[in-house]
Amino acid sequence: MNSLLKILPILILLLISCSERKQENNITTIKFWGMGAEGEYVQKLLPKFYKLHPNIKVDVQAIPWTAAQEKLISAYASDNLPDLFQLGNTWVPQFVALDALENLDQFLSKSSTIKKQNYFEGIWNTNVIENSIFGIPWYIDTRIIFYRKDILEKAGYKTFPKTWEELYDASKKIKANFKGEEKYAIYLPTNEWASFIIFALQNKSSILKNNNSYGAFSEPEFKEAFEYLIKFHKEKLAPIGISQVTNVYQAFAEEYFSMYISGPWNIPEFKKWMKGDLESKWGTAAMPAKYGSYPGTSLAGGSSLVIYNKSENKDSVWKLVEFLSDPKIQLEFYLLINDLPSVKQAWEDSTFSQNEFMQAFFNQFHNVTETPKITEWEQIAFSKIQQYAEMAARNSMTIDEALKALDGDVNNILEKRRWMLSKK
Repeated sequence: MNSLLKILPILILLLISCSERKQENNITTIKFWGMGAEGEYVQKLLPKFYKLHPNIKVDVQAIPWTAAQEKLISAYASDNLPDLFQLGNTWVPQFVALDALENLDQFLSKSSTIKKQNYFEGIWNTNVIENSIFGIPWYIDTRIIFYRKDILEKAGYKTFPKTWEELYDASKKIKANFKGEEKYAIYLPTNEWASFIIFALQNKSSILKNNNSYGAFSEPEFKEAFEYLIKFHKEKLAPIGISQVTNVYQAFAEEYFSMYISGPWNIPEFKKWMKGDLESKWGTAAMPAKYGSYPGTSLAGGSSLVIYNKSENKDSVWKLVEFLSDPKIQLEFYLLINDLPSVKQAWEDSTFSQNEFMQAFFNQFHNVTETPKITEWEQIAFSKIQQYAEMAARNSMTIDEALKALDGDVNNILEKRRWMLSKK
């Protein structure tokens, strides 16, 4: 009896230990990699998720954007990708090509939370590869125009130009109003490819051709859009050198330029600089269109949530994807980090409906489109389009020479793709 009394505490501890271990075993832990600040701030949302799903634990790792792609590729190579991760939507085609992502069609067919019609069509389509969905839009962005209302009004435009012709006309009048001063109508930096692609897409350019295996930059649709933008540089309606603008917010406040194509991440910074008398003198507008069907198209940007196709916890992961796609949670995330919600219902909140700067984004999201869905796209955009735009703007090459050389370089980049297509 005495012996039993001596070991009783040990037995009790063993029973408690076994009980705790059993509880732990009932909890599914899923690994989630978030990029940049998203990886940090998403953790603030998780307590609500745990109330809904107490048997799921989320192990979040924040990955710096600068190291994101290299880390994802390394993890793929070592078969060590997390259950769920965030991808810039231009990266989705690359990871589908690697056969790393789960086809979400079956999850989508059973979901009462995530429906295609809940999203902006152009954004949704960035996640569709060969008619299947591989990512769910998490937060979104696009490019619109930030402009000086007061300066446009002096040029005779009480509302922002709606067409290419009006944009050019307004730019000439702004320049004329600053006669003799080193001030410009619009900032179109040649080290940013987005403007050249946006206007080309508005002009019905396919950007690439023959199943995205050759450049289509010398084709009339791209050439006309390219010429249109380079004209702003050649006529000194836009500064050529990026070194002339070291701080875009200060330059905007000081009237160095009056229009700038950029994204939602700039709203907080412009608010900081446009204070006092300047507070009511700036606004945002959706992109002008070539043919007057306003707004003209812009880029479908943002990040998506994707599931590793070798994950053993896909059902639990999908519950987290559904949670992060709830309009109320998306609104909460916006208030934390300024990431624009992908779900249209969240835009009905007064946070957006009564925000004059955000309404331009809302209007623009109804006409956005994706860039070519190939793994080589970012190499083409970042290294080649910018290079030849700079040369054309500086008259180092004619428009025809620049676009011919651009096609040549892009065709070399796409050589492996052509070889792979020939093997199918």
